[in-house]
Amino acid sequence: MASENGEKLDLSFNAAPDPKPRKEWVLLSLRVISFLATSSATLVMALNKQTKNLVVATIGTTPVTIPLTAKFNHTPAFIFFVIVNAIASVYNLVVIAVDILGPQYDYKGLRLGLIAILDVMIMALAATGDGAATFMAELGRNGNSHARWEKICDKFEAYCNRGGAALVASFIGIILLLVVTVMSITKLLKLNRI
Repeated sequence: MASENGEKLDLSFNAAPDPKPRKEWVLLSLRVISFLATSSATLVMALNKQTKNLVVATIGTTPVTIPLTAKFNHTPAFIFFVIVNAIASVYNLVVIAVDILGPQYDYKGLRLGLIAILDVMIMALAATGDGAATFMAELGRNGNSHARWEKICDKFEAYCNRGGAALVASFIGIILLLVVTVMSITKLLKLNRI
């Protein structure tokens, strides 16, 4: 079929796809945003610390105060949260490098299968860290009257707010990891159908 300029138009369905399809860039962009979210959650929580002078007793009319510090490493759930988000950040960084450099070294789709499996594992690991940290944040915010655990967020408000921001960033990272995992598995399934 010819056009007005005398050029031949190719209307066949077997045209070669672009070397870097749009989905590749979408997947890479989601991975970069997930990396930024999990690494910011790691840094915010790891640097989270607040010191305050609190009244612990009163002798006569004189209050006795001592400085108390709230740090993330006082709670094992927050330590786990930091470690898990650091692992997810490093993993995302490695996979970003593999996505950029990997296609020239891939052997029969092995890279895609391995990435899909590791995506699922990292997402599950990050979800457990977020669940543990969310439980401790809820306990710090509201306490537990049945167990007689007092809330601390009324005394260390800045500490709790920064911890909450780290949790939000990490949950954004997990949602993006979920989307990336689904896209990785879909990509792997499409490769196996051909």
